[in-house]
Amino acid sequence: MPASKNVVLSESDRAKLVKIFGNRTTEKRMIERVSIVLAAAEGLSNGEIADRYNCNIHTARLWRNRWLDQGFEGLRDTPGRGRKGKYIGEKEGQIIAATLQKPATETHWSARRLSKMLGVSKSSIHRVWSRNRLQPHRQGTFKYSNDPALEAKVIDIVGLYLNPPDKAVVLCVDEKSQIQALDRTQPLLPMKFGTPETRTHDYVRNGTTTLFAAFDTATGRVIGECKPRHRHEEFLAFLGKIEKAYPKGEVHIVLDNYATHKHPAIVKWLARRGRFHFHFTPTSGSWMNQVETWFSILTRQSIRRGSFDSVRAVIKQIELFIEGWNKRSAPFVWVKTADQILEKGTRKIV
Repeated sequence: MPASKNVVLSESDRAKLVKIFGNRTTEKRMIERVSIVLAAAEGLSNGEIADRYNCNIHTARLWRNRWLDQGFEGLRDTPGRGRKGKYIGEKEGQIIAATLQKPATETHWSARRLSKMLGVSKSSIHRVWSRNRLQPHRQGTFKYSNDPALEAKVIDIVGLYLNPPDKAVVLCVDEKSQIQALDRTQPLLPMKFGTPETRTHDYVRNGTTTLFAAFDTATGRVIGECKPRHRHEEFLAFLGKIEKAYPKGEVHIVLDNYATHKHPAIVKWLARRGRFHFHFTPTSGSWMNQVETWFSILTRQSIRRGSFDSVRAVIKQIELFIEGWNKRSAPFVWVKTADQILEKGTRKIV
């Protein structure tokens, strides 16, 4: 039997192989190949590798030699290997055409229903869908802004995030209305080993509150206040709280197009304060307001899984979350340029 060829790995190659081996998404067959190469680099013979990994000695020899000849490229499957698809012509075309047409009585196809209609196996349907990246079970969402000032507003707000005015404060402000104080009909059951926290599906509504919040884009700190309603009177009072928190310097406030934000009383308040500037997000573009991201975090981490026997209880929970958030606050990192947003936000449906 010929002697096993020596495998010597550079530090970078070894690091890449270890990373592939430790990646949870790496296929089992690739893990075996990487293991063989790493074992060969330890000085093990093909027979010893076969014993260690319970594989055929010819398999150990194959991947050792493939590595020596081609490196990482040698660990890949050669073109043309693997089981061929059963339907590669007219039948696959029929499956694709049928998939792209909605059924008469449902909103989308399942593999089982489509297989019965076309007289092919369900696994064949799945293979064709996978090969052509078709996912009829999924549905995404989209919304294109029809704001005539879209470009100007996007450039304005992205400019505030990426290159704010010198010594100015940039705040993202909005209200989160209809926060419900939901009380489960039975106490939550705590998490145990092997069992997640559980709750009843039914609940009692104990009222709602509205959270007004201002997110400082430079520090990540949040000013928040809960109020029973969200009219212009409440918004005006919250602006007074912002003014007290930032008594000096220019303050730029990012807002959505909610009518309350443009009420005559608000316009009058703004006109008397030259250091305050409002910047409105595009229509259907409130996601550009960074406080919306913070609202999402608040909901997931502090409200959705809670149980509250009163509005006061949910308000207390929100106040505690804001207090904790501000102790560890950090700004969000804005990564999209105005050009990238406009390119995606104005594309047409084809």
